[in-house]
Amino acid sequence: MQHIDGAEISVSIDLDQGARIASLQWRDLQFAVPFRGTPLTWGWYAMAPWAGRIRDGLIVDEKDQVQTLPINWDPPNAIHGYGFVSSWEETGQGRARLELPAPYNGAVIEQTIEILDDAVRWIIEYEANGCTIPAWVGLHPWFPRELARGDAAELEFDATSMLLRGDDGLPTGELVPISKEPWDDAFTGIRGVPSILWEGAARVTIESDAPWWTVYTEDTEGIAVEPQTAPPDAANLGIVGDHYIEALFTFSED
Repeated sequence: MQHIDGAEISVSIDLDQGARIASLQWRDLQFAVPFRGTPLTWGWYAMAPWAGRIRDGLIVDEKDQVQTLPINWDPPNAIHGYGFVSSWEETGQGRARLELPAPYNGAVIEQTIEILDDAVRWIIEYEANGCTIPAWVGLHPWFPRELARGDAAELEFDATSMLLRGDDGLPTGELVPISKEPWDDAFTGIRGVPSILWEGAARVTIESDAPWWTVYTEDTEGIAVEPQTAPPDAANLGIVGDHYIEALFTFSED
């Protein structure tokens, strides 16, 4: 475990469980969903070297060769990369590094988590190091719907458009107006600063230059608001994503 303590915030990072934020406490409140039986559904974790699902776990590299990715967590699709199920190497306070397995041989992910007064800065960077397989990265925080006090979580989120999902749940590439919740969808053209409000307790704002965000509100215990450099199945949709993402999570009273 890595532990980082500030005046108002304490963070615990489980290096053996995907270098995920297993606990994030602001004052007396806990903002990370606890373990729920699967690595997909708890804590805050990095999505790399891809974010979201990849259809049938198949991706084409720059040499037009098809590469096969693991589909054991969301068959028949690959999901969220390798980081969330790997053991990472500690490289400093709040810093960790992961050397990726085949077929991403040689590529590396680096994570940095910093406490800044009432905020947490979270950075993920991917280094290809000669790997020719497409990559894009994202952040997957799980916020609890209920805190120790206050009302249930309310999401404040708006965007100009979202990707239409097909019958298989994967995006088709067509942009459409945003629908009503519940969501398991990718959005672009974010309006304002996304936030989660627990009236009578706290508010968390999420600031990021990410061009894409996936929002998942179909869970009864948690909400995931995920900035990403490209949407799910990006490589198969012809969308290129950056290899660096940064977000600032700011905590305040409500």
